[in-house]
Amino acid sequence: MRTLAAALALALATPAGSAEPGRASLNVTATAYNSVDTQTDGSPHVGAWGDDLDAAVQPGIRVIAVSQDLLAEHGLRRGQGVRIHGLKGEFVVLDKMPKRWTHRIDIYMQKDVRAARKWGRRRVKISWTAS
Repeated sequence: MRTLAAALALALATPAGSAEPGRASLNVTATAYNSVDTQTDGSPHVGAWGDDLDAAVQPGIRVIAVSQDLLAEHGLRRGQGVRIHGLKGEFVVLDKMPKRWTHRIDIYMQKDVRAARKWGRRRVKISWTAS
């Protein structure tokens, strides 16, 4: 299993907006989540793979969780750099959602509940470098 630093380095090395042939894209539903006890289990800052989500958040790098069908069927993986069209910066897959959700991403907004509520639920296009 790669370290968090290696996952972030891989995401930074992946071109975010390139039109290269190996680029995949998909329309998904995007929601937002926070690291507050009412939205997560007893360890709200830790992702499904054990990453400290707050430590991963850096300028220009943000964290997303993805539905498990995107991992299994579309080739997304832990540490994958993802571009959300219409938003600036790179997002890194460091968390996964429960199996009940499909074709969905969840943008990590740390403790900013107001920003998460303002985001709501939207349809967005995501893209990533296919492997």
